[in-house]
Amino acid sequence: MSALNRASVRKHLLTDRPVSTGIVHLGLGNFHRAHQAVYTAQARDSWGILGVASRSAAVADAMNRQDGLYSVLERSPEGSSISVPGVHTGAIVAAGNPAAVVDAIAAEDTRIVSTTVTEHGYCMDPGTHRLALDHPGIVADLSGAAPRTVIGQIARALERRAATHGAPITVLNCDNMQSNGTQTRRLVLEFLQGSKAETWVAENVAFPNSMVDRIVPATTDADRAAAYELLGVHDLSPVPAEPFTMWVMEDRFAAGRPAWERGGAVFSDEVEAYELLKLRLLNGTHSLIAYLGALDGRATIPEARAVDFIESAARSVLEDEYLPTVTLPRDIDIDAYVASLFDRWSNAALGHRTQQVGTDGSVKLPQRVPAPALQLLGQGMMPEHLALTCAAWLCCVVPLPGFDPGPHARAMVDPARERLGALAAHSRSTEDLVRSAIGQVFATELAESNDFARRVSDYVAVITRDGVRAAAREAARSRTSRPHASPAA
Repeated sequence: MSALNRASVRKHLLTDRPVSTGIVHLGLGNFHRAHQAVYTAQARDSWGILGVASRSAAVADAMNRQDGLYSVLERSPEGSSISVPGVHTGAIVAAGNPAAVVDAIAAEDTRIVSTTVTEHGYCMDPGTHRLALDHPGIVADLSGAAPRTVIGQIARALERRAATHGAPITVLNCDNMQSNGTQTRRLVLEFLQGSKAETWVAENVAFPNSMVDRIVPATTDADRAAAYELLGVHDLSPVPAEPFTMWVMEDRFAAGRPAWERGGAVFSDEVEAYELLKLRLLNGTHSLIAYLGALDGRATIPEARAVDFIESAARSVLEDEYLPTVTLPRDIDIDAYVASLFDRWSNAALGHRTQQVGTDGSVKLPQRVPAPALQLLGQGMMPEHLALTCAAWLCCVVPLPGFDPGPHARAMVDPARERLGALAAHSRSTEDLVRSAIGQVFATELAESNDFARRVSDYVAVITRDGVRAAAREAARSRTSRPHASPAA
């Protein structure tokens, strides 16, 4: 078996070996390796990345065995292509050596620490958006133990920088959170509140906001086989990805940055507009497709999108409920953007699974549903398809007794599944369960809307009794122009 090394993949390398580690990246998953790492390689200015996996050693071990290399396999109906970023200087696992993570971020040569740890990796209270001081990980990190949460690791490393060399640094959040840099800054400062480092961080650490976009599924054996065919050598950890990629961020860096614009990154003063466009039109609609698809027995997003009632529901939630609640960035052609989304969701060569997109709904949906739902409710309109999104998610992760959501829904992982299951066991009715779930998971004014909770519970009842197609038909009949009317129960 041939080893994946620089000599064996020379023609596919995007850059030469980096000179040193300038970036520590927390979250060594497929997304980082197909997104930020590729942009950094295309910058061609010798910024090396130390990759930090949270818990699993599989990717880190594979990369370390392969000279820090792996391949990115771009898949589309038109064919596949492959490249090797080649920018990582090493890979470690935080769970096995949390002190090494702090050491790496605190090193004077480190000028950026970036993150892709998903929304629930920040230990943030969903209602207040403040640091969850009762989170077991935060409690342990504040006690002085070797930090194991992302916020704890960053904060303790910044403390050490302040106490030693004092070199400035940038913390670059690349997760799907609105105002992600601003939120991360607040969480770090709350962790450090009252410490000697608090003022130093406020004055010497940049937290730019950013928006990232690329569909990157989990790796399969078929991807490994395709990578071997294109590379001619075996890659233990190839990353499949769609051809589309986008990165928009504020150009606020405390200690320099790679020339990411060479790879197509956009530096803009409209990051918030891009964030909302992506969080609602792409991510919010994607979630509805995933939940409806899983409940209809569809394994992948392209299979789900091809079903008439799912495509109709996706267009309705996007055009009628998400789009009216966003301010478009100056340079966006919205018709072309929407067309590109449906093309991307149709990429059968990628095979993005509904269970992957539907996972962590209790963390993702609060970023996507409450604000537009409240805006429409305030205008006297019932957001039928946002209510359907919530109902379909609940039916996937906490199905009522006697209802089988199917294998794709059962395979979804959700940190609130156990908690919601306990609520279901003690609820007196479907509406009682829905109210409790919305109150706990969304924890916003949306939880106080009797009309919205009643609409969600009505859709749960229809899905449970008559199936997801019947619920989608009811939503299509009601639409947002018919205020506060319940579907037939």
